[in-house]
Amino acid sequence: MKIATRIAGTMSVLGAGAFLAASAWGQEVAAQAAAAPFTPTADMVSKGDTSWMLISSALVLMMSVPALALFYGGLVRAKNMLSVLMQVLTIVAIAALVWVGWGYSLAFTSGSAFVGGLSKAFLSGVDGTTLAATFSNGVYIPEYAFVVFQMTFACITPALIVGAFAERVRFWPLMLFVVIWLTIVYFPMAHMVWYWAGPDFLAAAPDDHGLIWGWGALDFAGGTVVHINAGIAGLAGCIVIGKRIGYKAEPMPPHSLVMTMIGASLLWIGWFGFNAGSNLEANGLAALAFINTFVATAAAALAWAAIEQIVHKKPSLLGAATGAVAGLVAITPAAGFAAPVTSIVLGAVASAVCFFFVTTVKNKLRYDDSLDVFGVHCIGGIVGAIGTGIVADPALGGQGFLDYTVMPAVAGTYDMAAQVLTQTKAVLLTLVFSGGVSLLLFFLIDKTIGLRPAADAEREGLDINAHGERAYNL
Repeated sequence: MKIATRIAGTMSVLGAGAFLAASAWGQEVAAQAAAAPFTPTADMVSKGDTSWMLISSALVLMMSVPALALFYGGLVRAKNMLSVLMQVLTIVAIAALVWVGWGYSLAFTSGSAFVGGLSKAFLSGVDGTTLAATFSNGVYIPEYAFVVFQMTFACITPALIVGAFAERVRFWPLMLFVVIWLTIVYFPMAHMVWYWAGPDFLAAAPDDHGLIWGWGALDFAGGTVVHINAGIAGLAGCIVIGKRIGYKAEPMPPHSLVMTMIGASLLWIGWFGFNAGSNLEANGLAALAFINTFVATAAAALAWAAIEQIVHKKPSLLGAATGAVAGLVAITPAAGFAAPVTSIVLGAVASAVCFFFVTTVKNKLRYDDSLDVFGVHCIGGIVGAIGTGIVADPALGGQGFLDYTVMPAVAGTYDMAAQVLTQTKAVLLTLVFSGGVSLLLFFLIDKTIGLRPAADAEREGLDINAHGERAYNL
């Protein structure tokens, strides 16, 4: 069996920083790697790791439905509540099927530096006995567990985009966009950032990895792949579709901050699976990602509330919930690399920067990002991705990184300035690639079948017009 058919790409080059101890097993593999192919065996699978990955997958699915759906649904006007719920629910269903069909194969098999191949299309060759690599020599999880975990990421990412143009998009053209966008943007991004041959195979296949992985960019759980990717795509969509009717001329307050609070709370809980699960093993590094996710979010929520107190003289629930999401976004790429104290700083800084973009930059540039997808996810993701290069420094308590060109891997020499530059390169590539392709895709769909509903339908509300039902019968 080819290397690529046995190894699923992992979530970060620095995620293995906890595995610094050399082992006799790893040395033996290093000596034999060039002579014979390595074959993982069932005794290399831990039931604890497998259980953690399945639990994490369920937590990340909860982030989409119900968490994101309720968070977004509460932020729109009552006449559009069900349309947002329907969009998120259907996107999750579509993304899951596309992932099984060709997404997993394009993201996590050998191909080029930009995208994988179709050797595992429709999960060909994947069964209950095939295994996926973790960050440790000789430690594996069932490949199905890795497939379903990564599936949940593919489900939530396009669902994030819809908040940027909520209340003014047609349902089926949006679903068409999702299928194409996943195929030509998300899967290549996932491959470029997360795909590699795995620690046991690197000596035999040193070039079997995605482009950005090869640069040494750090993205523990999806700062570039998920948040910057979705955020810049959302900005492209709201520009092409245009502003809501009545934007800035009539009030458009959230119809239910209670729903938004419920959604934000569920997002916070689910994010532990998103970040800590990205370690792929149930060990100390997963615990580090867990606590970093906790404290960065707490700092970001408090920072937003404090800023509002200073600026507006009143802290709002909407602001605190938005700040919490900004903190979750920012810590995502850094979760397994930072120390808890630097995670607190990163969350607070990201919250302040996102506040500035949501309240000032958006008004200055006059784009109608309905639910601040760009201002929170893209900007928060940029702060987190570049900040990861700082907080990962062992001098600040970070995890550093492992040099996988030797087996077993050893700690590499950390150069903060060089790492920040690498992080910036990864961010710029994501912005240019995802932003450019998304803008073109939105434009083509809009000019062919149309993205925006008729003005009368938009005024009436998408719930009754597009789906024939209402969220509330008063």
